[in-house]
Amino acid sequence: MTEKSYRKLTPDQVAQYERDGYVCPVDAFSAEQARNWRAELEAFEQAEGRKMGRGHNFKPHLLFPWVDEIVRAPEILDAVADLIGPDIRLFHLSVWPKDPGSSAYVSWHQDSTYFALEPACHVTAWVALTDASVEAGCMEVVPGSHKLGQLRHGEMQDTNNLLSRGQELAGGFDRSHTVHMPVKAGQFSLHHTYLVHNSPPNRSNDRRIGLGISYIPTWARCTSPTRVTAMLVRGEDKFGHFDDERRPQVPAGPEERAFHAQAVATFRRMNAEQAGDKVATVKR
Repeated sequence: MTEKSYRKLTPDQVAQYERDGYVCPVDAFSAEQARNWRAELEAFEQAEGRKMGRGHNFKPHLLFPWVDEIVRAPEILDAVADLIGPDIRLFHLSVWPKDPGSSAYVSWHQDSTYFALEPACHVTAWVALTDASVEAGCMEVVPGSHKLGQLRHGEMQDTNNLLSRGQELAGGFDRSHTVHMPVKAGQFSLHHTYLVHNSPPNRSNDRRIGLGISYIPTWARCTSPTRVTAMLVRGEDKFGHFDDERRPQVPAGPEERAFHAQAVATFRRMNAEQAGDKVATVKR
């Protein structure tokens, strides 16, 4: 029997992903390239007069050619293809910035909670534009928790929680053994949609900025009543479960902003449809 060959990941890394639900770190880009992308993001923030934090961090791949470059990079897609196959759509993307010394954090959760994907096979590539050390508030995960399936979440409205709906795991779960996933600028990690994870506040002296890119195989579908968009980034789609997304031609141009606003509104509507089934109200 011929051993399967992989484009980017090693057999041991694929086995780790299947066993533990994550792989980290994976080398991709130079630190200089990551700095250039950070400069692009921060120049836009300065021009807009606001940071890309909670409420303004969804789907930047529809606004900026430089983000489009990242999500299509073979350094990332080759690794993703090793896990979910060669035909890939980008389902969602969020920017995760944490200023130094701020109280911003991400609560314990699963990415799958509002995605309504069937089957739950999406993989997130977390791409670091800055160093994300333990001190800076890198991801912390519960190895093997992706095998638990979808867990019940609650919603708590905390402005410091970067998750858009403030979702947090509602029931008790074993956190006696967790692993931190530090990555350097230009590296990325991969994790399964069911993997339980969080990230604490940034206690370093620099911003922590990463892109959480959610990839799915083209045969996966969204079961929510609202039909959402997704971008084909590799291969072909023979299934047609999603409306296509347009690639940005100029940075945050009028057409880019209009399409982005519509896609985000549709995505949020789909999220809201999922809340009643998987989320309980939590009062703090």
